Amino acid sequence: MGVGGAPTVSYAPPGPLAGLLRRADVRTDGARPWDLQVHRRRLYRRVLTSWSLGLGDAYVDGDWDCERLDELFARLLGAGLDRDQGGALARTWAALTWLRNQLVNPQRIARAFVVGERHYDIGNDLYTRMLDRELVYSCGYWERARDLDEAQAHKLEMICAKLQLRPGQRVLEIGCGWGGLARHLARHHGVHVTGLTVSREQAELARERCAGLPVQIVLQDYRSASGSFDRIVSVGMFEHVGAKNYAAYFGAARRMLAPQGLFLLHTIGLDRPSTGTDPWIERHIFPGGKLPGPSELAAAVQRDFLIEDWHNFGPDYDRTLMSWHARFEQAWPELAPRYGERFRRMWRYYLLSCAGFFRARQGQLWQLVLARRDRMQPYRSVRPFAAASAGA
Repeated sequence: MGVGGAPTVSYAPPGPLAGLLRRADVRTDGARPWDLQVHRRRLYRRVLTSWSLGLGDAYVDGDWDCERLDELFARLLGAGLDRDQGGALARTWAALTWLRNQLVNPQRIARAFVVGERHYDIGNDLYTRMLDRELVYSCGYWERARDLDEAQAHKLEMICAKLQLRPGQRVLEIGCGWGGLARHLARHHGVHVTGLTVSREQAELARERCAGLPVQIVLQDYRSASGSFDRIVSVGMFEHVGAKNYAAYFGAARRMLAPQGLFLLHTIGLDRPSTGTDPWIERHIFPGGKLPGPSELAAAVQRDFLIEDWHNFGPDYDRTLMSWHARFEQAWPELAPRYGERFRRMWRYYLLSCAGFFRARQGQLWQLVLARRDRMQPYRSVRPFAAASAGA
């Protein structure tokens, strides 16, 4: 019964959706934290016609709720429901998306700054409250970390260990964010850093945070960068490159990397190749994004580089995203006047659906150490915290 004894309205899903939900052990209007609470019947039409785009937009519009979105998506993705075709209109949408990606280059140079403007420039007040103290917007390393700050600090130091840094070296960071890694590299390892970003807000704050250090922050696309560097590092940027630009990306890195140098690539990946990007994430969060499967990434790398090391710690992104979400919700009273309730629902959906994506093990997090084919020095793989744990 509803409030005041009135009957509670229940909207049962149509047959095709009901069967899919049963596969994932998800109920509508159920009592478990991951069950859907359906407020408007139009939810089902939106899902059948636009699939994941319809599901996400319906959540933002308040057509449904769920106490634990992260667990709901872990179940839906774990059951492979995102790889079902949905209704006829949803199949048409997927086919059109695939065709568009074949005919055009969504990440061409003319659009290089779009993701910066639409995602990274939305407000430094949001990111400073959601992220750790170094403002690192990528997966932390949680093996021995007690909280988000430690997880990100451990990740930064692991990157430095893998790069085998020496004081005075020149380091190029492709996608420098708000300067967290650049500041760490310069402060603790005495290297000179050039950081590239396509976000004006990131560049401005990164320059403030790196003031007085041998760090140069440049508002520039990687394709127009030049110079020679002893080390290159790119953390959480490759997801914006796009398959049509993989050759240009790795070609630019090889051109700028010294013959005996090292290149560390940190990127989200998929458990298998995919022809497109989740349409809700592409439209509302990361325009032009594309995650590689392992074979796609290996094929793109091998023309220009040797793979010296390939490290996967994808499950750590689940915990990172849950930490970001907790900090976002805690800060919401301060953020609400500027951003509004629709943004809160959109951002919550983004963070928690992505946590479920990694929990279901579709999402991977890779760090690759790459070397030019003419590098003669041997490379020894590094897992500093794993080694410390084993010897404890």
